[in-house]
Amino acid sequence: MSDQGRRKLGVLVGVGAAGVLLPGITLGTETGVVLSVLMATLVIVVLTQLIHIGPTGRVPLPALAAFGLAGFVQDALIWWLLSWLGPKISELRVEGLATILLAALITRATVLLLSQLSPAAATAED
Repeated sequence: MSDQGRRKLGVLVGVGAAGVLLPGITLGTETGVVLSVLMATLVIVVLTQLIHIGPTGRVPLPALAAFGLAGFVQDALIWWLLSWLGPKISELRVEGLATILLAALITRATVLLLSQLSPAAATAED
């Protein structure tokens, strides 16, 4: 899997995990859950591709921390946008600043974790 594929998978996993773990995020009814997760994933993927913050390969820990902090700010702003945009497009509801910050932390952590997996490690697990 390419670096971009791992990053997109990280966004999907992060959005899904944030939606399940955080009580301030409401994804909607049974059919609305899939639409809400896909809509949030699409918005985050598009915006993070337009303004790419993050390593394209394995980096030392200080650089990873700097990328993580900058990406966290970016993801927090995107989740803030989703708190406004979500009800207009799907059944997604994001309530409160703490929820936005925690969702951004979960999303960025999964993106960084999956982006740091080397291709050899990913094929060894398959």
